[in-house]
Amino acid sequence: MNILVAIIAVVAIVLLITGGVVPTLNFLLWVGIALLVIAAIVFLVRYLSGSRTV
Repeated sequence: MNILVAIIAVVAIVLLITGGVVPTLNFLLWVGIALLVIAAIVFLVRYLSGSRTV
């Protein structure tokens, strides 16, 4: 009986952690994509405008 309770507790903890982490990772993925697009636009504007200062 104790082993069954331990297994249920471990599964519950894993589901709790993944339930909180997966939406956060999904949000961070979209933030990363948005930052990548902004960086590409800034690079293209600086490259096309001829600004060579870093």
